[in-house]
Amino acid sequence: MPLPFVDFTVYPDECDAYGHLNQASFLSLFERARWDIVARGPGPKPFTTEGVWPAVRQTTIEYHAQALPGEQLRFRQRVSDMGRTSFTVQQTAHNAASEVLVATAQVVFVCVDRSGKPVAVPDSFRRQVAEAPNLRHVSLNGVSLGVESRGEGPALLFLHGYPLGGYLWRHQVDHLDGWRRINPDLRGMGQSSAGVGPGRLEQYGDDMIALLDQSGVERAVVCGLSLGGYIALDLLRRYRPRIAGLVLASTRAEGETSQGRKWREDAIQLGRRAGARGIAETMVPRLFAPDAPGRIPAIVAEVRERIANTGVAGIVQALESMRDRSDSQPLLATLREIPTMVVAGASDQYIPEPNMRTLASAIPGAVYQVIEAAGHLAPLEQSESMTAAIAGFLAGIAR
Repeated sequence: MPLPFVDFTVYPDECDAYGHLNQASFLSLFERARWDIVARGPGPKPFTTEGVWPAVRQTTIEYHAQALPGEQLRFRQRVSDMGRTSFTVQQTAHNAASEVLVATAQVVFVCVDRSGKPVAVPDSFRRQVAEAPNLRHVSLNGVSLGVESRGEGPALLFLHGYPLGGYLWRHQVDHLDGWRRINPDLRGMGQSSAGVGPGRLEQYGDDMIALLDQSGVERAVVCGLSLGGYIALDLLRRYRPRIAGLVLASTRAEGETSQGRKWREDAIQLGRRAGARGIAETMVPRLFAPDAPGRIPAIVAEVRERIANTGVAGIVQALESMRDRSDSQPLLATLREIPTMVVAGASDQYIPEPNMRTLASAIPGAVYQVIEAAGHLAPLEQSESMTAAIAGFLAGIAR
């Protein structure tokens, strides 16, 4: 799993005469964040058991905005580069309430033995931080997006659901060879920052087009689940020439109902009151097939913890965007020339299988696939079946 974030409160004694968090204190907070995150992630054992220690060789900090007493800063980090004896850690500090980027840091470590001689980075540490070795961060539209890219060939863009991350599609990214798999964390979720302002579905779509532009991709097959499906349909509405094919999984075309709008509003209030963990405890029991806790307990626990580590700003923006989304039903009858597959989880508690069948029947020529023993998150719950379904669909698309 990615290393979790930590939050620190800014105290008056850490600030300068003008009431701003000073640079010396910021350096100390970045170091404390590294220790806390490592303790909650891989821990120091990979180094201590081999008599190796990571020594700081270089630190670079860039300040972007002020931090004031009483504010909470959210620190995230990732290993961005791994050499034989050295590795680089990228750190960010955002305002935990607004998600405004406050500072970034890059720290280069060299592993040394007890005599100070450089030695190889322990293999156990490499394995623990190598979940997404192709992860990079790109800056676009005022946010930093974590993006995993893999392979060569025609482009395949994955769009995950709320409030998840690109990990939803990890099996598909690992196994759909022959395609250039582009797997971003949407803004405010996973390893991506939220930016500022209210959530708009169109903003996610604009982010994806900017990402394709930066990646040199003209057209892509888009795989969207739940919120990702809403975004995929918005892309078709506004950027149709960029879409080479479509996979819609566990999603809807209609706009939000009055009951649905109330549910989104209640969830926004829950997130603000109880935080991301409150959202996780409410959602997770319904995300999977009823027998999942006994059948795949590790995956259920992982999803619960990942949701709990999502920033509240990103959760609120996603809920606002789903609450206010446009009705895409009039678009469906026009998709005859867009190869489309609709995928349902047989035991989906959020969007029941009959609803997905109705969606498929409204799209001329759409392929319909039901994934057995799967709930709302078929790409994780029945990963091999989902990958096989997408591979079969892609085989029929002209390259």
